[in-house]
Amino acid sequence: MKQKRYFTILLRKQAVGNRQLRTTALCTLLALSSLLCGAHCQTLTLDSCMALARRNNAEIRTSLMEIEHAREVKRQVFNKYFPQVSLGGLGYYAATPLVHFGIDDIQSSDMRELIQALYDLVSSTGSDVKNELSLMKKGVTGSVMAAQPLYTGGRIATGNKLARMGITASELQAEIKMRDIMEGVESTYLLVVGLQQKVATVNAALALIDSIDRVVQTAMANGLVTRADALQVQLKRNEMLANQQQLASGIKLSKRLLCCQIGIDYSDAVVFVDPQFDMPPLLSLASQADNDALRPEVRLLQLGVDAEQLQRRLTIGEALPQLSLISSAYYGNMIRTDLSGNAVALLSLSVPLSAWGETSHKLKQHNIRIAEARLKQEHYNHMMALEEEKAYSDMVDAYMLLKSDSTALSVAKENYRLANLNYSAGLTTLSELLQAHALLLQAQNAITDRHTAYIVARRRLHDLRHNKGEK
Repeated sequence: MKQKRYFTILLRKQAVGNRQLRTTALCTLLALSSLLCGAHCQTLTLDSCMALARRNNAEIRTSLMEIEHAREVKRQVFNKYFPQVSLGGLGYYAATPLVHFGIDDIQSSDMRELIQALYDLVSSTGSDVKNELSLMKKGVTGSVMAAQPLYTGGRIATGNKLARMGITASELQAEIKMRDIMEGVESTYLLVVGLQQKVATVNAALALIDSIDRVVQTAMANGLVTRADALQVQLKRNEMLANQQQLASGIKLSKRLLCCQIGIDYSDAVVFVDPQFDMPPLLSLASQADNDALRPEVRLLQLGVDAEQLQRRLTIGEALPQLSLISSAYYGNMIRTDLSGNAVALLSLSVPLSAWGETSHKLKQHNIRIAEARLKQEHYNHMMALEEEKAYSDMVDAYMLLKSDSTALSVAKENYRLANLNYSAGLTTLSELLQAHALLLQAQNAITDRHTAYIVARRRLHDLRHNKGEK
């Protein structure tokens, strides 16, 4: 009885001393941490991580570039409405004139004799007249041509619709990418702060184990406990140290992943703050019809069907008559020795008579693609409805498990409190106290995991519904 009373008093004195020591050490650590972090640490919250990801994430930036690419394609196709203007120039120099014609080149003898007589008569008057004609020895000319399509079977208008649809598709894909990246950033952030909370729990457990160890060592020196009890405490400390090392490795890898997601360089000075979430309520189960118009995947699937229909219209346009107005102007001395110019206007009509056989087979191919797109749309609509139902079930399951583990944590705390009291009174063994402490640690870690899982599941459901007003 005296041994139990002595052991109880020793435990209480040791506990008081440990509390005072921990309080002093904690105050000193907080003061030093605030000074060091103020000078070197980069503190990031969840909101700041989201903002950095929107600005720096490589996948998000790539999706925004795809939107700009689609807009440039739209501007390119829009130019088809305007005349296609081209400039040209040509110059030449021949060793001998390209056109050389004399009296001897005349085939008719009567005409040749008549022209020869006229030439002799003119030459007798002293005029310097040659008996041959030379043209196109050298020359240069410049031209401008403009072709204005008047009717192309509707291909220009259809091409512009496809280009606008391409911009919309790129924006929807960027929206989906943004949503997925933000989900990944929040999940990784919660993983980091959850591991940090587990580290704090393990550190507290180690402090408690050290306190128990000091009491056990003192008791063993006085012959109140055996060496087996001291070995149990040492075994538990080794287990906590192993958990501490695993958590440190997990935090480092998770931080590296998060820094990669938000586009910053990894550093040990980067500190991610515990967001201290309030417990958000459950979201209601809405019907899939209410969310069809909100999900970007649904609109993207519909764009796929519409794009195939426009491609079919382009194929039809290739087999329709093409009407264009072509105008050309030139200026130069390609034939004559003096500079001169002219202008020509043409109306071009082209009717592809032999293209209908090939076009009919192309139209059948487009009809098959349209049917495939609609079938894919119907299939993925069902899959998305199932995906939302699963997300809702995951949220409810996580919520119920969180409630259950909260109750389990309360039970584990009470169980450890009673075990500690009974051990101090000498009514239970050290093994039972350590077992109660292990159950408490397990319950505390489970709460951290369940809370993270619920937040992630709730955000997933919210993002699938794509209703930004509901959070």
